[in-house]
Amino acid sequence: MLRRFEHVRRTTERLVAPLAVEDTVVQSMPDVSPTKWHLAHTTWFFEAFILVPHAPGYRAFDAAYHHLFNSYYETAGRMHPRTQRGLLSRPTLEDVLRYRHHVEDAVGELMSGATAEPEVLRRVELGLQHEQQHQELILMDILHVLSCNPTEPSYRTDLDAGDGGREGAAGDPAFLEFEGGLVSCGVDPARPGFAFDNETPRHQAFVLPFVLADRLVTNGDWMRFCAEGGYERPELWLADGLAWVRAHGIRGPLHWRFEGDAPVAEYTLGGRVPLDPWRPVAHVSFYEADAFARFSGARLPTEWEWELAAASVDPDAGNFLDDDRLRAQPASGRGLRQLFGDVWEWTGSAYLPYPGFRPLPGTLGEYNGKFMSGQQVLRGGACVTPRGHVRATYRNFFQSSQRWMFAGLRLAKDLG
Repeated sequence: MLRRFEHVRRTTERLVAPLAVEDTVVQSMPDVSPTKWHLAHTTWFFEAFILVPHAPGYRAFDAAYHHLFNSYYETAGRMHPRTQRGLLSRPTLEDVLRYRHHVEDAVGELMSGATAEPEVLRRVELGLQHEQQHQELILMDILHVLSCNPTEPSYRTDLDAGDGGREGAAGDPAFLEFEGGLVSCGVDPARPGFAFDNETPRHQAFVLPFVLADRLVTNGDWMRFCAEGGYERPELWLADGLAWVRAHGIRGPLHWRFEGDAPVAEYTLGGRVPLDPWRPVAHVSFYEADAFARFSGARLPTEWEWELAAASVDPDAGNFLDDDRLRAQPASGRGLRQLFGDVWEWTGSAYLPYPGFRPLPGTLGEYNGKFMSGQQVLRGGACVTPRGHVRATYRNFFQSSQRWMFAGLRLAKDLG
């Protein structure tokens, strides 16, 4: 566990290494947090939930950090407003890195003790899973920050394009049949390893027979949607979605670049690149995904359909952060592909508690449960998700209009 702790913490700092100090302090919109804040908040998590309650004699690095870097844990005390994180020019990045190392030393000492408490180890694992979530957040946030710069700088210039396998994305997707029936959903309590509380309890859901696309929707598919007026056709849109499109002048995925009415390029962590029709479309909202599905004579899968399809797929076999491409890849081969990695997949399911759900006790119960309103479930992970972090039961969630994350979609249809 100590080696894993050190690896995850070093991975976070490796992701930050290509950035200038100035990059780490920018907050480009309310949903985005500065990179410096992510570095501090993930450290605060270990300090607040492990060291303070479980390390006798631990001395906080700076008492002010407790409220500066608390994210949303109301029962842990006051917090600095989320929309004002970009105003925190102090503490400096150097201060935050010293804070990280101070906490790491204390956690390492606690874990190296002769009798590390099971509760300490459980919380360390939760803290590591939390930090892996923030590794993804760091990348999606800095992509948004840099995309707002008119010079369109690159986060990195040495990323592997990894553009093989285009033959698997050509033509219309094939639809694979699933019988449905009474299926078990959520984490099996006998399954070894970590799971978040929102993946529990294991329960049964009835799923009608359905078909699921064998690949993700591509940029080329989306270009056809744009060319045929998809953003201007009210019959395709939910009422809130149409109002959102009109209010914000939406005409394509978040990071697409247009010349006149034609989409020609995409902004990525490797900078501006020509729009590749074979790659999965990314950075679309639930509203857009739902409209595209209707345009295609299809729908979004429910989260239970997606989980049923994914149950027999290796969750580590996709394109993840560890592959160091940081960009969705074209489909390759045949059969059910791209269920894990590349882009998170919107489902048609609202983010709600499973029957019998109970949040974790105490302040940690605020981690997932209190957000079970007004959000949609996404499944599968993305090209910026650490390998091994997701599984078939993992539930991500965002609001219907949000799209700065690496989100795409796969189509489903009723069978019969």
